[in-house]
Amino acid sequence: MAAEPHDSPVAASLWRAYYTEVSDRWYRLHEGRATDPDELEREVTADTGEYLAPPGGLLLVARYEGEPVGTAGVRLADATTAELKRVYLRPRARGRGGAALLVTAAEDAARALGAERMVLDTRNDLVEARALYARLGYAESAPHNDHAYADHWFTKALTETSKPWAAREVSAVSPSPARRPAGG
Repeated sequence: MAAEPHDSPVAASLWRAYYTEVSDRWYRLHEGRATDPDELEREVTADTGEYLAPPGGLLLVARYEGEPVGTAGVRLADATTAELKRVYLRPRARGRGGAALLVTAAEDAARALGAERMVLDTRNDLVEARALYARLGYAESAPHNDHAYADHWFTKALTETSKPWAAREVSAVSPSPARRPAGG
């Protein structure tokens, strides 16, 4: 796990994968279709992630066997509050504890920026994310923003005792085995 410039090719590739997945998921649920490619391009181009640039932000990238597989971003909302952004793992890296490692590393980064609490928002349909945040000690809270796609808001005090996954190494994250078709 290491910091990565928010505008690097690695960050752009992971951001595109993240946005494609969550956007397609939303449109399939609400409109029965995938994201229009032109719409995807506009959104990816419009959200540069500049808020994840130092000194008030940071983008972390998780790698497995040298390949970038996930991100978690932190931006300072104010002097003592950080916001968790862009938590994403490529599908092949899921189910191994990598998301918890990313969030925990983001919490450490937020502490280093002076934050005493972390806030985040997520959607109704991202049930896996909501379960992860609850498991890591985040509590549902009042809205901290007016994001159009936010349905749930969470907060967590960033104390030294709130680091349940800190002892695990990122190298422990391994991708899911490739699935073979039946009979193949």
